[in-house]
Amino acid sequence: MDFQDRSDAGRKLANALSDYKGRSAVVLALPRGGVPVAAEVAAALDAPLDLILVRKIGVPTQPELAMGAVVDGTAPIVVRNEEVIELSGTTPDEFDAACARELAEIERRRQLYIGERPRAELTGQVVIVVDDGIATGATTRAALQAIRNRKPKELVLAVPVAPSDTITQLRKEVDALICLETPELFGAIGYFYHDFRQVSDQEVVAVLKRFPARRPAAIP
Repeated sequence: MDFQDRSDAGRKLANALSDYKGRSAVVLALPRGGVPVAAEVAAALDAPLDLILVRKIGVPTQPELAMGAVVDGTAPIVVRNEEVIELSGTTPDEFDAACARELAEIERRRQLYIGERPRAELTGQVVIVVDDGIATGATTRAALQAIRNRKPKELVLAVPVAPSDTITQLRKEVDALICLETPELFGAIGYFYHDFRQVSDQEVVAVLKRFPARRPAAIP
């Protein structure tokens, strides 16, 4: 299955998640690429939409290679990939410096995307985490661990495409997992989209303006 763009992937993913409509689900997107996908899911499920701010920590000499990930929070959660750290020869000081850079970017995004916007309530809720695809799973795993700490009623991961071995590993982190495509030969997420242009900060802000982070209070 190929996807025309992220919105097309979101509509197909929403169809696969139709059983969650009416279950008071909350949709969390991984910005930036996951936001247009999650918007379609939130619209179809009539669900609030919020962000989970997580950043890959790249090897200094190969920034695209994840040696860990960090998730925003009162006490940021850091997930380390010890195998990559050792093979790349990354020192503790280099790891800490890279982690600090990503935390600074998370703070920039929080101010830009969220500002004073209320945050979604996750405790006791059905939480659906959405991205435009997964490669190694490092950032996704960090995000899921952070959300699990908030004690959701049910934690669901939903993505259009990911390698089968990554999906096998991530199933351990969630109560349910939906992935539309799990190719043995993966390459990169963008290979499965006809239009995989980068999502801008402005697009993220525009999407969030369309969706509240919390359900309106019931009228007594």
